Amino acid sequence: MSSALERWFPILDWGRRYNRSLLTADGVAAVVVTLMLIPQSLAYALLAGLPAQAGLYASMAPLVLYALMGSSGTLAVGPAAVTSLMTAASVGAVAAQGSVAYTEAALMLALLSGAIMLVMGAARLGYLANFLSHPVISGFVSASGLLIAASQLKHLLGVPLQGDNLLQLLPQLWQNLPSLHVPTTAMGLGALALLLLVRRQLKPWLKRLGVLAGAADLAAKAAPVAVLLLSIALSAVWQLAEQGVRVVGTVPQGLPPLTLPGGSIDGWAAPWALAQALWVPALLISLVGFVESVSVGQSLAAKRRERIDPDAELRALGLSNLGAGLSGGFPVTGGFSRSVVNFDAGARTPAAGIYTAVGLALAALFLTPWLFHLPQATLAATIMVAVLTLVDVGVFARTWHYAKADFIALLLTFGLTLAVGVEAGLIAGVSASVLLLLYRTSRPHIAVVGQVPGTEHYRNVLRHAVLEQPGILGLRVDESLYFANARFLEDTIAAQVAMRSGVRHVVLQCSAVNDIDASALESLETINARLQASGVQLHLSEVKGPVHDRLKRSHLLAELSGEVFLTHHQAVQALSH
Repeated sequence: MSSALERWFPILDWGRRYNRSLLTADGVAAVVVTLMLIPQSLAYALLAGLPAQAGLYASMAPLVLYALMGSSGTLAVGPAAVTSLMTAASVGAVAAQGSVAYTEAALMLALLSGAIMLVMGAARLGYLANFLSHPVISGFVSASGLLIAASQLKHLLGVPLQGDNLLQLLPQLWQNLPSLHVPTTAMGLGALALLLLVRRQLKPWLKRLGVLAGAADLAAKAAPVAVLLLSIALSAVWQLAEQGVRVVGTVPQGLPPLTLPGGSIDGWAAPWALAQALWVPALLISLVGFVESVSVGQSLAAKRRERIDPDAELRALGLSNLGAGLSGGFPVTGGFSRSVVNFDAGARTPAAGIYTAVGLALAALFLTPWLFHLPQATLAATIMVAVLTLVDVGVFARTWHYAKADFIALLLTFGLTLAVGVEAGLIAGVSASVLLLLYRTSRPHIAVVGQVPGTEHYRNVLRHAVLEQPGILGLRVDESLYFANARFLEDTIAAQVAMRSGVRHVVLQCSAVNDIDASALESLETINARLQASGVQLHLSEVKGPVHDRLKRSHLLAELSGEVFLTHHQAVQALSH
């Protein structure tokens, strides 16, 4: 019973071993991450089309709830660039940005994502994320990074831009460039240049001055807060708001409220109707968020020779999203940048997230009045710098040289995400990956094999100098047999037998066959009957135990014209005499 509880609530395990050393390490990491998350959370709320405080709210309760069920000691949960962009696209389709209905739709999206993840985690469906192949994720994330950067140009330059893809944004940008707002542009480009400078040069510069590596690293991570404070000071002193520069404005002071999505959206009869409209986007956000979280969590855990439980991560992220939806936030996930910072700062357990949530709560209680003069252009610059790491240009060349089919899925996902939108790009990428998988497995590699001289090994006759026994056709199928390739197997065996006169035995080497479904079983029965009618016996070799057990429950083995051999060599030896 206790082990089952610990599997669902890992805090019961690591909590018993918590000591002063872990407290110190987690506390230091929490300070660093809190400094980083204050500007980042505000910026991602802006990206999602929500008030600035929603970013702070979405970074508190989820961190605490993740600590209860999460299996990673370093994953930091909260708003992320890609999920924030997906939130804006999904919610913008059902409500006008800035309305109460828009906020309620974002809350519903978080609740739906949480519920979906919890159900998937309880059912141990973490493997479903495998349908998002790496090329699809790379194309989607790279395109999303460019789309995010383009979407922030309206705040950076002070020009009106509306749209969910580059085909909508770029023409508007070109038309509105003559009317860009000079003070906003100066503030935005200045903040962007300063953020890029401190990101790339501050740490090496401090090291050259003799600053200790740890202190230099901490200063580099806290630098965005300094840029934020500088822009607030300049905005307040120069009264930029009066010159038309858009600022964050009044941010409610206090802790997150308890929130529930109502039914204020025009045309929607009830929250249930809203849930029906958002469940597909919620499913996509859940899958993308889960894949991002697990990828980051696994890579960081591997550095410490630890492991994470994907199903536990699903449950923890589900609970975190429910917490975000009930506390004025929006969908969250385990962000890459914050998790890496958490890891580098020395976090050892999920308690670091709890301490970070406390730090953000204190910021919400006491620091929000200082955010009034924060220019939105500075937050836009913060987002643009953050998403630079998402764009992987080299993945196109690498994928093209290695696998042309995967390149098609990559290019399709990338292109449609930019040209149509995030949901269309992701759905197209997943669909392309599944179709390409079906295509590849529907035409499996089937090799005619012969004996390597002096050994009991059998290899492809087209690749190796091997010996073939007269009257015996050995075929190795390098794929599991199922409905999509069953007919191909029938045609290939028929063609190979027709090409070789005098064949009396066909030996199907099944060393690479992990499964045979009902359609493939019928094909094997058909092959056996056709060969038997032409005076040729069908034999099987190297059939794996689980596959053999299933075949015993069918009529194939009883009706098989030949035998089932333990090894292919035994089959050839027995049949050649």
